[in-house]
Amino acid sequence: MSKLPIFSQLFAKSPVQPIQKHMKAAYECASHLPEFFEAVLDDDWKKAKKIGTKIRILESDADDLKRSIRLNLPRSLFMPVSRTDLLELVQAQDKIPNRTKDVVGLTLSRHMQFPSELGPLIIELASKTVSASQLAFEALKELDELFHSGFSGSEIDLITGMLAELNDVEHETDVLQGKLRDAFFSIEKDLNPVDVMFFYRMIEWIGEIADNSQSVGNRLLYLIAK
Repeated sequence: MSKLPIFSQLFAKSPVQPIQKHMKAAYECASHLPEFFEAVLDDDWKKAKKIGTKIRILESDADDLKRSIRLNLPRSLFMPVSRTDLLELVQAQDKIPNRTKDVVGLTLSRHMQFPSELGPLIIELASKTVSASQLAFEALKELDELFHSGFSGSEIDLITGMLAELNDVEHETDVLQGKLRDAFFSIEKDLNPVDVMFFYRMIEWIGEIADNSQSVGNRLLYLIAK
């Protein structure tokens, strides 16, 4: 196979769009969590499985995009940030759909029945988690402008403001997790001990999706700081 001309290698296309596309798939995957749990709480397992299939497809799409980025990310010295930094950003993004798939897989495989009185808190936590991933996605949408501006100017102020909001939302998910654990603790003695164990794991995993979104924000801040 013939190699690309040296100038084509040095001035390779910006890798931003594929990374943004990957984050879009990650966000879309997480965005289905509230409707998934609504179906589960309604005992509509047919609908839950249909949404679960959609989530697994989006997670698989994200995996394909991640592999493509790893294979095709330019090694040019003329990129404003290092290849390693961008790959670490993609890795942080990829944890969002991965954990979303884990949540759905556990729920479906165990046919988990959640106490109805905890339903509103579960939906609120899932929705707040989606808000965190959406903010991370919105911040990533500005990354191409950062490249064009040479990582300076008002674009940095815009992104840092969005990431500060992301941190606030992630904190709100921590608070909701605490409320959900407290509410569950008050009734856990009446439930199957194995179900109790997996319910606490579920609370932790949903919160981790917001944590992963915050990690994406932290990687962006690292890029800006450099």
